[in-house]
Formats: sequence, structure tokens, C-alpha cells
Amino acid sequence: MLTWNEPMEGLVSRGGATELAYVTWAFAQGFDCLFRMGLQPDELKRRVTALIEDFDRLPADGFWDLPVSDCPVLARHQVPPLFDLAAAGDRDATDHLRLAGQYERLQVPSLHTGGWFDNFTQATLDSFVAMRASGHETRLIMGPWTHIHFLDPVGERAFGVLSGREAPAHRHGDWAGEVLAFLGRHLGADDSAGDGGPPMRLFVMGRNEWRDEEEWPLARAQAQRWYLHADCRLSADTPEDAAEPSAVHYDPANPVPFHGGANIAPFAVAGPVDQAGIEPRDDMLVFTSAVLPEELEVTGRIRAVLHVESSAPSTGWVARLCDVTPDGRSFNLCDGIVRVASGADKLQQVEIDLWSTSNVFLAGHRIRVQITNSCFPRWDRNLNTGSQSEARFVTAHQRLHHDAQHPSYIELPVVRD
Repeated sequence: MLTWNEPMEGLVSRGGATELAYVTWAFAQGFDCLFRMGLQPDELKRRVTALIEDFDRLPADGFWDLPVSDCPVLARHQVPPLFDLAAAGDRDATDHLRLAGQYERLQVPSLHTGGWFDNFTQATLDSFVAMRASGHETRLIMGPWTHIHFLDPVGERAFGVLSGREAPAHRHGDWAGEVLAFLGRHLGADDSAGDGGPPMRLFVMGRNEWRDEEEWPLARAQAQRWYLHADCRLSADTPEDAAEPSAVHYDPANPVPFHGGANIAPFAVAGPVDQAGIEPRDDMLVFTSAVLPEELEVTGRIRAVLHVESSAPSTGWVARLCDVTPDGRSFNLCDGIVRVASGADKLQQVEIDLWSTSNVFLAGHRIRVQITNSCFPRWDRNLNTGSQSEARFVTAHQRLHHDAQHPSYIELPVVRD
């Protein structure tokens, strides 16, 4: 339930950027660490008080500490990080955390639970797919949930009472009923549990309904490219030959803040959140489709392909998919990041994995794609210097190309029933 399989994609890092929000998880464990040190009462009180004060100041202070690999805010309290933050780009250093590639060792039935706004959305789906090869019963339940919130509404979006984990929306009642029936079938505790039915149960947002499926990814989903255009349009039309690139400045001293999405930090709302708080920024590029005349279902894994260049030797690129309602609210669905560690000052193609979602863009809605260079403090700021181990950073001048020779687009898995 809600766990990773590849630590470099969702736990320690994502797309080469450090998953900085997990500092809050280490902080929470820090209280237990202090209580186990055998400190005298006065010393314990002093250190716990200091830890609380720094925890409360994380958004304004601790997350900004550099270099990130040293995590000064944890080091000064002698609280061990949950993992080596310097290992964000080191696959060997994360081997002890890796489940991916070792599923053959798990010859057991499995039931996987995940959420479309969880930190480990793709890992849950990938684990389900991999475990089906074991020959044992393998099941999946994917709701419109975050890592810690399972009741309607989620974030700022209402999906209906039946979307909640405790709602009687499944074959055996609520989510707990499904778990108990699964355990009953395999532990011999409940002869009445019967057949579990189709192996997958997904919540389709937009339509706001549960749906059973037999496979992942859906074979009937067809990849459809939506291109980014110089006039901020998003459409299936191929770009014009002479389209000028879009340009922005990215300043690590003023990064785009985290605003909804997958997050475990207690300082911001996770899940779908109206993006009005960040979309007007001049360091964000926003591309929006025409009003959809009919509904469009997107269920599956999503990727963005961008042609980009920077004035800096290293930088980062973030892509986010949003559903825009008729009244203009823009709700995030999924996103991703890629860090160009070197050579970012050369025009190149980058691919960003936005993981997966299931959403119906209803008639009258619009599809929107955000392109930016930061999402802080969910991911650490790229310092634009070529070295993340320093406390120095510079502003980068960024260019996104979207002409016929250098098309930039988002690829959506479109399902037409």
C-alpha cells in the first residue's frame, strides 16, 4: 500500500532531482531518535523544543539550506536522514531500497493499493504488473487519493462520497472489506470470500466512477500527441515551421512553489488544487487547448517530450497536466521532472515521465500543460551551476522550442469506449 519500488523514481529522487519533501519524514522520526539517546530530562526537553521549532520553520528556512546533500537542518539536530540525500544520482547507493527487478523472489498473492495523487503512484502500478507474472492472485485498487488522505474531497476537488476508501463501493463493501476478503481467500479464514472478480478496480476522475479492468496498461488506450504552440495553444495540430521559441528566466532564489499534487509535507495541500496561485508567474509557460466539444478519457502513463536549451550548464524541467473547468479553475492531475545534469546549454530533446492518471476531460473543459523549471520544496532547486554540492546558484535563461523541426508535445493515452 502506497510504497515505492524504484527508490530513484519517487523516494530518494525523481528524474534526477532530490525528493526534498522527505526531509519532513526524517524530522518526524527525529523525535523518536532523541528519546532513544538516553538524554537527561533538561537536555531532552531543550533538544525536542529545538527540533519542533526547526520543523515549523522548514518552509521558510530548512528546505532552503544548501548544499542539499548535507541536509544541514537534520545534521544540526543529529537526526539521521532516512536515506543518503547525496545518493539522488547514484543507483548503486540505493540498492538496499530497491524492489524493482526482484519480484521473482515474492511468490505470494498480493493486493496493491494506490492513489492517483500519491508519491508512489507509478510504483504501485508497476508492482501490480510485475507481480502478476508470479501466477498468484494479484489485485489492484487505485483511488483518487493522496499519500495520507482517502476521503472526499481530496485537495480542492470533490469526487463524490463513493470515492472514499470507507465507502461501500466495491464487491465486498468498502476498501477494508476487499482487503479482508482477499486475506480470507488465502489464509483460509473465510470460505464465503468467493471470487475476487476482475483484478483491477480504478477510479476514473471526471466521470467520478469506479471501473473494473483486466489489464494495465489498457490495450485499448491509444497514444495521442498534443503539441505546444508559440501562441500558448495546445492542440493536435503540428507546429508551424518558423515558430519562435518561448523564453523564461529561472531564478533558484525564487522557485515556483509546490502547489498541489503528490506530497507528504504537512505544510501544503496535496492532491488536485486550483493552479491560479502559480500559473500567472512569469517563469511558467502555460499551454491550453480549445474547449472540448465532447469528453476525452485519458487513462495510462503520460510523457512530455520537449526541445529545450538553457544559458546554464545544468538545469531542470517540470511538466504538469491539468484539467481546466468551464469556470476557469485549473486542477493538476500529474507531473514530472527531469534534471539535465550537464550540457543543458545545448539545444536538445528531453523526455519527462509524468507517471499515470485516469481522468475524463468532460465536454466544455480544456486540457492544459504547464512547463516550468522548479517545484519547490517537493524537489530540490537546480542551482544552474553544474554542481548541486555547492551553496552557490545563478539565474538561467531558458528557451522552449516548438517549431516543426523541434516539436514539443505531451503524449496522452486516450481511451475511447
